[in-house]
Amino acid sequence: MNWESLKIFLEVAKTQRLSTAARALGIDSSTVSRRIHQLEESLEVRLFERSVEGHYLTEQGELLFTSALAMEQSLQSSVASLQGLDLEESGNVRIGTTEAFGSFFVTPNLFKFNHLHPKISVDVLPLLRKVKLYKHEADIAISIGKPRNTSMVVAKLCDYRLKVYASKKYLANNPVAAINDLNKHNWISYVEHLDFSDQLEFLNDIAPGVTPVLRSTSVVAQYMAVKNDLGLAVLPCFLASQDSELEVVLDNKIDIIREFWLMTQPDSKRVKRVQILWDYLKQLVQDKQAVLLDHNIAENK
Repeated sequence: MNWESLKIFLEVAKTQRLSTAARALGIDSSTVSRRIHQLEESLEVRLFERSVEGHYLTEQGELLFTSALAMEQSLQSSVASLQGLDLEESGNVRIGTTEAFGSFFVTPNLFKFNHLHPKISVDVLPLLRKVKLYKHEADIAISIGKPRNTSMVVAKLCDYRLKVYASKKYLANNPVAAINDLNKHNWISYVEHLDFSDQLEFLNDIAPGVTPVLRSTSVVAQYMAVKNDLGLAVLPCFLASQDSELEVVLDNKIDIIREFWLMTQPDSKRVKRVQILWDYLKQLVQDKQAVLLDHNIAENK
């Protein structure tokens, strides 16, 4: 077993596709496949379950992945330190974040960051699942709620407010006068057990027993359903309050606060460009409290 074989193994494990791994490594797919088979034969274990959908790590593969990834991170960190790259205000930083926050808050507010740090490029990954920092999917992850049982560096980013929204057209035909009315309305919500955080399970508390007319793992899909008059949904204010076609429902009765948290690998936190973006995000949410907490609504209570 040599380092080149482990590099190929790691790339397949991260991408779960031979063709994608081959492109990233600059070799052909047949070479990747052959080297993986050779590695399995030398170790006398199966590292991947193979299907038409891709290559997925076996239990033994997960053990090798953890060890090989630690080796890769240590090597990269050592090389970067020796070359002084960790101290430079340049390079790429990748943020993994929730779909709505990444698309409707982080991305629109990166113009100033680019102006201040033109040599640092940013990748924004708005995901419908938790970011896998241990697989190097991102340098910084933004999660809903405080991460539990983690060896990562974590810090609270901000609170944000959610409200029940509906389109003005829907409410004109289906007015909501009281809490008791909520069970009589169409609801849009998350797919049960497929929401990636238990902090997104609102509906049972607001309208117990209701079966949503539409469920989606995507909050942006839920927003579009509300916008197109399908019914009511709990949406983050930073997403929905900017839309003049939507209206808050029972804003004096229903008020939900959740938290965003920052997370990164300890080694990544010491990289200058990562630290710069980390600090920028923390200052950004301070400057944009009115957007995140929708103070106009809160003050009208």
